[in-house]
Amino acid sequence: MTEQDPAAPPRRARRIDARRNEQRLLDAAATVFATTGVDAPIRAIAAEAGVGLGTIYRHFPTRTELVVAVYGHQVEACADTGLRLLAETASPFDALLVWADRFVDFVITKHGLADALGSDDAGFRRLHAYFLDRLVPVCAKLLVAAERSGQITPGVDAYELMRGIGNLCVGHETDARYNPRHLVELLVRGLRASGADSPAPSPPAP
Repeated sequence: MTEQDPAAPPRRARRIDARRNEQRLLDAAATVFATTGVDAPIRAIAAEAGVGLGTIYRHFPTRTELVVAVYGHQVEACADTGLRLLAETASPFDALLVWADRFVDFVITKHGLADALGSDDAGFRRLHAYFLDRLVPVCAKLLVAAERSGQITPGVDAYELMRGIGNLCVGHETDARYNPRHLVELLVRGLRASGADSPAPSPPAP
């Protein structure tokens, strides 16, 4: 067995360094996608990350792999936020209201992603399925908790609510006068059951 060069860094250190570099690329791509869209030039992402094009292609050989990695990570963050709010917020309805606002953040920063998800690319189809598999159950838990506490009208479907929020976000990028947050808040507040406690103040913008 070949002995490892004592001057070389340990394999674990190299793996940690590789993960750190990959995360830097994902953060840079997320920043560029949020302002330019998923069709942004790879060169712009490389410049944001301070690396060469070859570094990006070594980690993510195709644009689809890069997009899926960026938004897969953000789907997880959105799901974790919903569960954390449910655990830490005294009112399930308040948790739902704040999560809906965070979900708006998630949707409105994904320029061009909707068109990509509707493409024939197998990677994007898997991302769409993953998006639904992770976020619909989280939304459903928030709705069930709010329903059991008597704060919202029974029978609200999580997928329908998320689809409605997504539809309300359409067009915001081309109309500076349109802020989908206002209508999404009205939509969620409209779920309140008759006789429920007065709604809490609007959640602050992140």
